[in-house]
Amino acid sequence: MYLYRRLVQAKLFIDTHYAEPIDLDNIADEACFSKFHFIKQFKNIYNKTPHQYLISVRIQKAKELLNAGTPVSTVCLAVGFESLGSFSVLFRRIAGMTPSSYVALQQRLRAQMAESPLTFIPGCFAEKNGWLKKSQF
Repeated sequence: MYLYRRLVQAKLFIDTHYAEPIDLDNIADEACFSKFHFIKQFKNIYNKTPHQYLISVRIQKAKELLNAGTPVSTVCLAVGFESLGSFSVLFRRIAGMTPSSYVALQQRLRAQMAESPLTFIPGCFAEKNGWLKKSQF
């Protein structure tokens, strides 16, 4: 249990400090492990290395900021990347598209939701709430 608590503490450290220039030494120190033992234990629990987890947190936060309308270059720095190029490459690898393509997709989805919101709601739920005519069986 003590081991697990230390790993969770390290994960929470990543979640809190993702935008800062943290590295494996910082994270392993937070868990009070040698970095090699820490990597192995972290991967056993979370199925990702600490670095992979840090990158995934940064990309998830980047998506949130992009959805809020923050410019790509601002997002890049806000989530802890120093280079727009490395941010774009990692974003594309994880999200399957570039940050600007992601923004364009989100804008299209918002426009479609505004135009016909019922297409984004399950039919059974819409029918139950009286938003659709009841089906004739």
